[in-house]
Amino acid sequence: NGWKYEEVYRLVNELKLNDKVRFLGYVRDEELPALYSSAECFLYPSSYEGFGLPPLEAMACGTPVITSNASSLPEVVGDGGLTHSPDDYRKLTALIAQMLSEAGVRAHYRQAGLERARVFSWDRAARETQALYDEVYVARLRARKQ
Repeated sequence: NGWKYEEVYRLVNELKLNDKVRFLGYVRDEELPALYSSAECFLYPSSYEGFGLPPLEAMACGTPVITSNASSLPEVVGDGGLTHSPDDYRKLTALIAQMLSEAGVRAHYRQAGLERARVFSWDRAARETQALYDEVYVARLRARKQ
């Protein structure tokens, strides 16, 4: 359950969608690729993210992504997915309809997402983090000498 989840549960009940919507709760890491890969598209209409790992994971599995254009998400998704303002539910609805009804759009974003996901790796993150630590360390040593 995330932030403000009660409203989502209430809406599912109110619209009598309990037989169509499943709330999975915690999913183990090794189960995620199968879930991502079996989806027609992955929706992530978040208002704020520190990084946005779930859209990246979905793209790496070849799942087309629709996410908001808030915080770090545009940088993560790049041109590998579709974005919308987190408050623009009409646009989100239109993007979902487009993704689900147009096989060519889905195929395009499957490929674009895979290509975008290749930009990211844990090795690269480690190298860049180490380089930053090294830069800060050297700057601190220089500051001490002055």
